[in-house]
Amino acid sequence: MNTDSQRLSTSVNDRGNDDVDLSSLLGSLLRGWKILLFFTLLGLIAGILYSRYVNPTYQSDALIQIAPSPQGVSALGENISSLVGGGTSRSQEEVELIKSRMVLKPVVDSLHLQIRLSNPEITAIDRIVKDRIYTPVHTEEGVSLKTDDGQAEVSQFDVSADYLDRGFTLARSDTGFVLSNGVDSFKGQFNQPQQFKGVDGTIQITVKDLPNSNQPISITKQSLKITTDAINGNLTVTDTGNTSGIIQLSMTGPNQQQTTLILNEIVLSYVGQNQSRSSEETTKTVEFMETQIPDLKKKLEDSEALFNNFREKYGTIDVAQEAQLLLAEDSRIDGQLNDLKLQQAELSTYYTNEHPLVIQINDQLRVLNDRKQEINSTIKRLPEIQREFIQLSEDVDINREIYLTMLNNYEQLKIVKAGQIGYARIVDLPVSTYNTVAPKKKLIILLATVLGAILGTIIALLKNSMKTVVRDPEDLESKIGVPVIATVPRSKALRRLGKNNRSGNRLLSYADHNSPSYEAIKSLRTYLMFGMPTIGKTSQRSRVIVVTGESPNVGKSFIVANLAEVFAQLDKKVLVIDADMRLGSLQNIFNVDNETGLADFFTQDQSTAVSITHPTAIGNLDFIPRGSHLRNPSSMLASDKFGTLMDELAAHYDYIIIDSPPVLAATDAVILSKYADQVVIVTRYNDSIEGQLAYAVKQMNKADINVDGIVINDMQQGLMSKNSYHYTYTYGNTQ
Repeated sequence: MNTDSQRLSTSVNDRGNDDVDLSSLLGSLLRGWKILLFFTLLGLIAGILYSRYVNPTYQSDALIQIAPSPQGVSALGENISSLVGGGTSRSQEEVELIKSRMVLKPVVDSLHLQIRLSNPEITAIDRIVKDRIYTPVHTEEGVSLKTDDGQAEVSQFDVSADYLDRGFTLARSDTGFVLSNGVDSFKGQFNQPQQFKGVDGTIQITVKDLPNSNQPISITKQSLKITTDAINGNLTVTDTGNTSGIIQLSMTGPNQQQTTLILNEIVLSYVGQNQSRSSEETTKTVEFMETQIPDLKKKLEDSEALFNNFREKYGTIDVAQEAQLLLAEDSRIDGQLNDLKLQQAELSTYYTNEHPLVIQINDQLRVLNDRKQEINSTIKRLPEIQREFIQLSEDVDINREIYLTMLNNYEQLKIVKAGQIGYARIVDLPVSTYNTVAPKKKLIILLATVLGAILGTIIALLKNSMKTVVRDPEDLESKIGVPVIATVPRSKALRRLGKNNRSGNRLLSYADHNSPSYEAIKSLRTYLMFGMPTIGKTSQRSRVIVVTGESPNVGKSFIVANLAEVFAQLDKKVLVIDADMRLGSLQNIFNVDNETGLADFFTQDQSTAVSITHPTAIGNLDFIPRGSHLRNPSSMLASDKFGTLMDELAAHYDYIIIDSPPVLAATDAVILSKYADQVVIVTRYNDSIEGQLAYAVKQMNKADINVDGIVINDMQQGLMSKNSYHYTYTYGNTQ
């Protein structure tokens, strides 16, 4: 081994991370083009399949306007408007109300949306092949589902709570239908309400029709919450955000007519409940007045009767001016008290005593009552007859005023109730457009293809970063610290011959002598000749070259055979030793019998160097095959007997080339390298891992063996190697 070529090997782990540039990333992608193409095509296929798997989705829209106050009240005057209330409503509150179960439940009940029908025989392949499948249609008459064998129609399906959200199967029978769930099985007749008693409760069902033959139909009664949640999942209610109070409703579904019908029912349900909610306040006020009017009329009649009797008894009395003033003030106070009490009674039906409006009215009542007590104490000083006259006339006036006011308000509220329409107004009802909004097939296919390409890019980059294979000789030299002394391109001719079992393995000199591969082998010979020490380790004239690899299947035997052939062309005696006594295959290349070889030299006492050496068809080239199987080759190679053999062979040959087992597979390479003048490691382009190669060199260095060079075998001139000067070109006759 040439000690002048010793150099410090730098491990991959000790080397700093190089800056990732655009060219290296591009190179990684181009080297992983198969992965990139595979995932891109996979994404394209997935996009096409998904776009066919998903049913087309349609959309219906509607508009509702929320008015700031109920219409028709302000025109009746300020007093009656204050009795009914302002009635203002915010659009955002109405958005949440539309999506509530209070509004959706009447729609669910009307269209039987809790009943779910499906065809269990529809598979994912059917969805892709047919592009779309039939979906259930809900109407006020019931639920129907089309199939290839006919139509299923169910007008009623009510179950007890324990059967909710549990699947049943309907199937036609000779006499009607059969309903089953795996535990219970019931038989019924078409177009007749049927009631069954099951293990977990009662079942009521009315089946109008089922498909022919043995086509089953899955039926489920969903709970109200699951049904309304499913509706809200397809329903979008948004406030436009402007002062107009416009609410937009959008609903999507697989059936355009069905979607339009459901959204239409939701709009009508909301507007109907809105109108009922708006007139509820007026209705309660009218009902309250109807209970008060008879009592007020009775009080008025009683006070008038007492006053008339008094006047008949005492005649007309002229009250003094002071008494008139007090009477007027007292009457005015009573009128105010009356109004306040009426408002207090009205507010008490809606608010508690702690409400600010109730507290304010109570304070006003307290002030007026105090003033009334002062007036009463003054009036008490008047003569008894005058005081009684004032009291009776005051009662008559107050009762008349209260009665007339109540009667007037009652009549006005009846008019309001008759014309009240609520504060929600339908602007646009939903219409069917039959334009699909999803899936966007072209967009889905494009996005799936792009995502597949992105995934392929990520995987290619990850694979490149996790498994750095041998590619660039310069990069390999800088990482490992051992020179790349040859890059042997792939021989296409030899590869074609290798696929033909009858042709066997052939040498480049016979199969592809004008190829770049053959010229690369000659370049390797030149390097080894000029790098060879003047005297071998055996102190004889032979030079020993050990060829090994970091792992199996790197092509070291191919390099050994062709290297020996080009050395033999120099009119030098060359010997090839197949020291891989486990899996050696050089006998196939040289067409030599493997019965007597290196292994037999150790196991048979009569074997000699001459007996195990075989001539080949190539002039000046002899060959020692691996021989029969040996249990412990490493021990034999480390014995003195092998050293004696090497000394004997060195006296007869100019070059001895040894094919050694891989470094990481066995220790044989380390033992054989002790006899070598030069050690060469063969690695395979785009297959061997740089980390393994670096570790193999490190293991050799630990044994005080320096690797003189690396040969990259099976180099391929792809897109990334077109501009590489490491690639060998042929020069000469190409015919």
